[in-house]
Amino acid sequence: MMRTVALLLMCWSSLAVSQPVAPPVAPVVVLTQSGAIGPANADYLRRGMENAVELKAQLVVLKMDTPGGLDLSMRAIIKHILASPIPVASFVAPDGARAASAGTYILYASHIAAMAPATNLGAATPVSIAPQSPPDEPREPASAQGKPRQDGDRAADAPSTARTLTRKQTNDAAAYIRGLAQLRGRNAEWADKAVREAVSLSAREALELNVIDLIAADIPQLLQQLDGRQLAVLGQPRRLATGGAGIVDYRPDWRARLLIVITDPGIAYLLLMIGFYGLLFEFFSPGLVAPGVIGGICLLLALFALQLLPVSYTGLALIALGVGLLVAEHFAPSFGILGMGGVTAFVIGSIMLIDTDAPGYRIPWQMIASVTAASVGFLLVVLNLALRARRRPVVTGRQQMLGATGEIVAETDGGVFARIDGEVWQVGASVPLGRGQMVKVVGIDGRLLAVEPAAQGEQK
Repeated sequence: MMRTVALLLMCWSSLAVSQPVAPPVAPVVVLTQSGAIGPANADYLRRGMENAVELKAQLVVLKMDTPGGLDLSMRAIIKHILASPIPVASFVAPDGARAASAGTYILYASHIAAMAPATNLGAATPVSIAPQSPPDEPREPASAQGKPRQDGDRAADAPSTARTLTRKQTNDAAAYIRGLAQLRGRNAEWADKAVREAVSLSAREALELNVIDLIAADIPQLLQQLDGRQLAVLGQPRRLATGGAGIVDYRPDWRARLLIVITDPGIAYLLLMIGFYGLLFEFFSPGLVAPGVIGGICLLLALFALQLLPVSYTGLALIALGVGLLVAEHFAPSFGILGMGGVTAFVIGSIMLIDTDAPGYRIPWQMIASVTAASVGFLLVVLNLALRARRRPVVTGRQQMLGATGEIVAETDGGVFARIDGEVWQVGASVPLGRGQMVKVVGIDGRLLAVEPAAQGEQK
């Protein structure tokens, strides 16, 4: 009996050893896009996807809540999604979130498109930087009217040129999102309307129209619904096993947060102004050190941020010209003409600085007005005080001795000595000097002061 039990135990142990161990379930990496889409967000999402590859993740979930953003940043994100070896699920969440404008394109580009119940997407019309003009009545061509084109006709073509540019941008955007829709098998007709007519959809409507793949309340529910789903990634079939997968929440690090802060157009604008005036104040009052250090750091940060943003170099040049004209007003008074020109150039340059009307990338009027007023105040008050300080007579050091008066106090074989500003100095002169005589310093030669008899009005 004992031998039989031992034999059974040996068989069971051998079966346990030979049973293969199930491989660990690959994790799911969650990235977050909140707010306007810009260069910092594109950099963060790129590094997040690279981190997912290193972790051998089976899925990247991009949790979105965005009003849109810059076209170049949006296209950079879409390129990373299309080239990703890991499937990407864009998830508009939490309740109340939206994927407007650029967010709609990203949703269409993703392998999986999902939304929380109380969310929306759409309004994907590109925002033109050209001035919009109301449509006018079509005009007959010159040949039909039987007369040559006049100068007035050429002037009337300006709005037509703006409308042509708008049509080109719209057609390009519509073709782009239709291509993404066809790639992922989604509703291309509605995508075209979202661009041309700026229409929007709720989550339920988007699911019914085949704009998205599913609706989920949160990420755990999303992963439950995706468990076992078949996908094509870079042309290869892929099966998800997200039911028991671990979640890795890849948050923006300090670098991403810093980029998000300084690439905000308002912050970049303020850094630029602080940099300008810090260096300017250091130039007119050398030796203070702090304004120069702070100004240099702020200016470098501003220039780094501006090279990531769609900047109008004409606007930047107008800001620099405005500051230069305001400074010139102090050196060459022009009855306010230079000052007024400087303020005008400064305001126009500030308005033109950010060359886009994308949501979240406008410099507020209130900020422009405040910075302009502060700039004028700085140049009228602080810079004026610095210039006065430069013109003020020297009160310390060797140069302070020039022009000082004193009294001859001793005549010895070693020379003549005078008391000047409370100190006894050896002095020399081209004329004889007597004890008690008042003299004026006219030169310095080492420790010997060159003096001359002081006039009656110069004597202390």
